[in-house]
Amino acid sequence: MELRDIEIFLVLAEELHFGRTAQRLHVSQARVSQAIKKQERRIGAELFARTSRSVSLTDVGRQFRDDLRPVYTGLHESLERAQLAARGITAQLRVSPMPFNVADLHPYWKAFRARHPHWGLQIRQAALTDPFGQLRSGATDVMVVWLPVEEPDFTVGPTLCTDPRVLAVAADHRLAARDSVPVELLAEFPHGTALGLPDYWEDSYLPFSTPRGRTIERIVSATSDNSDELISHVGMGDVINIFPSHVTRHWGMSNIRFLPIPELATLTFALVWRTEAENELIRALADTVRDLGAFRF
Repeated sequence: MELRDIEIFLVLAEELHFGRTAQRLHVSQARVSQAIKKQERRIGAELFARTSRSVSLTDVGRQFRDDLRPVYTGLHESLERAQLAARGITAQLRVSPMPFNVADLHPYWKAFRARHPHWGLQIRQAALTDPFGQLRSGATDVMVVWLPVEEPDFTVGPTLCTDPRVLAVAADHRLAARDSVPVELLAEFPHGTALGLPDYWEDSYLPFSTPRGRTIERIVSATSDNSDELISHVGMGDVINIFPSHVTRHWGMSNIRFLPIPELATLTFALVWRTEAENELIRALADTVRDLGAFRF
């Protein structure tokens, strides 16, 4: 079985959507279908149950995913280490930022690389779903996330940036004509959210209730790790959604309006890593961030 076909299967097992899988892997949907059919013929059983509305793993597919994932991860990491060694890179640090625009954080990454040319630095956008699971599984070494983070097995490092929050609404939403939005009004409309967020952490981003005790309802959960899903629901008028204000500089969408929420405190984003996994590379990145200092969006 080709490595690319294995990757296609594992991404489809995660996304459960042929279109999103093709988009994520930069291949055609026909290529995804072809790879899955070839694997099913070889195994002699269906790996996915398909209907016109949904895709789900079969029992055989779940077993195949669970058996294949660690093998693929080990092989991928071995290839990656060999490639790094060929370039004279002795170690690599993987960083997953939660801010939507990672370009504003480039000065930190460039400074780290300039200081430590013998180390690799891989930047990949943090998943929206179960983000802390990435650290605990070892899929990433450091995250950039909003505070507070109160996980007993995590270390909170230096601050990179601070950013006010804004409310995204459809251009024809009845809030769109306002100059700003009070927190009490948030309870009158459904909001989007992501899966696998600790309650205290989600509440620090979007409160579960207003100061008067009214519930702020969540109805749409992001099922993928792509923020485009949430902003698409906003544009369709399904939900309203809170974002850090820096998205307004990079998301030029005529069907979306971004409104200030003056009553909500500014978000603070910091480095976070698993305490037991701390090493020389993580400490070097933390020192780089401290030396450059934090900025405000």
